[in-house]
Amino acid sequence: MQFGFTLKPEHSIERTLALTRQAEAAGFTYGWLFDSHVLWRDPYPLLTLMAGATSRLRMGTCVTNPGTREPSVTASTLAVLDEISDGRMDLGIGRGDSARRVLGKPPITMAHTEEAIRVIRALVAGESISYEGTELVLPWTRGWTLPIWVAGYGPMAIGMTGRVADGIILQLADPDLVRWFVGQLREAEAAAGREAGSVRVQSAAPAHIGPRDLGRERTRWFPALVSNHVVDLVNKYPREELPESLTGYITDRAGYDYHHHAEVGSSNAAFVGDEVADRFCVLGSAEEHVAKLHELADAGVDQFNLYLMNGDEEEQVEAYGKDVIPQFS
Repeated sequence: MQFGFTLKPEHSIERTLALTRQAEAAGFTYGWLFDSHVLWRDPYPLLTLMAGATSRLRMGTCVTNPGTREPSVTASTLAVLDEISDGRMDLGIGRGDSARRVLGKPPITMAHTEEAIRVIRALVAGESISYEGTELVLPWTRGWTLPIWVAGYGPMAIGMTGRVADGIILQLADPDLVRWFVGQLREAEAAAGREAGSVRVQSAAPAHIGPRDLGRERTRWFPALVSNHVVDLVNKYPREELPESLTGYITDRAGYDYHHHAEVGSSNAAFVGDEVADRFCVLGSAEEHVAKLHELADAGVDQFNLYLMNGDEEEQVEAYGKDVIPQFS
């Protein structure tokens, strides 16, 4: 299993770079940034600085969307970042959650997302492609291969991921649910004529080494964040087609305030109980983290992406580098 971390771009630039350097030294192989340009700093200038501050770390968005980022602009940006980093960029992409909703707009369609993936990948690779009736090419790119990860849970998202993506981002650390989603992903791969395992699996979730009660309080915001996607699924698909362990916890959910998105102590998380926090996140002692991460690996996870935004970030990176990552070398 590989390890990544995700930062919410709210820190000072100095701290963002210090955490990035520390994480690379601790054994993390991926560094991701949220892309919600109104709520937090724009990720792309930060990715430029992160590339200059590291030598091995792969970097990318977790996640951007083609509704607020026009695909040819995203492709041009990533091609330049690949040039700066010597090919160390990945793209995490989805339909757009907070980045769209804080603008008063809904997420875009899955078809639009799939088309954007086609365009971005081809342009970064230096290929000529027809987009919206116009032939496009980036004549200056050196022709990079861009790994693309899709964030999503629904059947349409998983089906599309199985067709066109290199990885899937599952915002969950519940091994049973991850196993259920991975089963659908492998079916989608087969339907697309791809070899089983072509699409890598990322489990993206908060983790906190320390007393479990403290960890729960620091991470309750996460199941609340996930509940927005669950509500979208329930509104689109028959509830009986979805696991009760995924849909059951949203019963007492009220409205969601995006101005307190991914925020420790947010009132958004008032409905999240201990059992849900334990399932969706990785909590407890380092030994408990190692045990749960082995369960996730057995469920099909290739990369655990630690949402590093629960306080004590430097201490958590140090603990993972010392007590967790070496167990998966």
